Amino acid sequence: MFEFAGKVAVITGAGSGFGRAFAQKGAALGMKLVLADVNPDALAQTLDALREHGADAIAVPTDVSDPAQVEALAQAALGAFDKVHLLFNNAGVGSGGFLWESSANDWSWVFNVNVMGVAHGVRVFTPIMLAQNEPAHIVNTASVAGLLSPPAMGIYNASKHAVVSLTETLYHDLQLAQAAGAQDAPDTSDAQAHTAIGLVGCSLLCPAFVPTGIADAERARPASLSNAARPTRSQIAAGKQLQRAVQSGKLSAADVADLTFEAIAARRFYIVTHPGIMATVKLRHADIEQLRNPTDPMSLKPEVKNAS
Repeated sequence: MFEFAGKVAVITGAGSGFGRAFAQKGAALGMKLVLADVNPDALAQTLDALREHGADAIAVPTDVSDPAQVEALAQAALGAFDKVHLLFNNAGVGSGGFLWESSANDWSWVFNVNVMGVAHGVRVFTPIMLAQNEPAHIVNTASVAGLLSPPAMGIYNASKHAVVSLTETLYHDLQLAQAAGAQDAPDTSDAQAHTAIGLVGCSLLCPAFVPTGIADAERARPASLSNAARPTRSQIAAGKQLQRAVQSGKLSAADVADLTFEAIAARRFYIVTHPGIMATVKLRHADIEQLRNPTDPMSLKPEVKNAS
């Protein structure tokens, strides 16, 4: 069972959506918080609201696509609180439309944040957690789009599939590294070494549609990766469908935070917040196992497919 009170959580994308909800939940559980976001104004609002309620928190404006800024985030966390026990690699953006109509800038922007942002977090914080010899946990935010391949969401799907594979591999790597560390320990500290097996764990968060700011992610796109061309019809339609689908979500960001912290406490890897989606996941797996052509993943969700 993972204990939260008095521990330190680092949260990217903390200015809104899931990140802000994770921060609020962590504060309610007595955690010390290191908040990061690319939007300094939204980040400041989150920090001020938490401090008004007595939270022990700092804010570090961070672009997770920049490895140097993620390194600086880690140093700020250690400088303020000495340790890091919980990391939410949560920052994310999205871009829709037909794959062949997506620009090189679209690919770079989404992958830099959604994939490399997670990779930088894992690369920087995992060694810190392993060296602490204390229980610690990493939560990577993917999506049900990492378990499925809905049409007109190709770049986002691909980025989230990458996060799924990255996190599943992280789980195996952590198990292997910590088991090897125990086996290689000298006999005099063998008992202590064995207690370190599994001290650092990880979870994969795969939510479906939830009312967050993901549908407005374009506001966070850097000018250097902006598109000169006007959006295509498929991109406009995909944006409208996403807005409708997100706003129709039955769970709130706070609900997802509750489910996520419950999973962390239980050290559960897969966090699927909308179990109704599993029928579509099984349909995809059946397509693969039976070597048949892919079924439209929206075929079991007509209310989403027609939300345009």
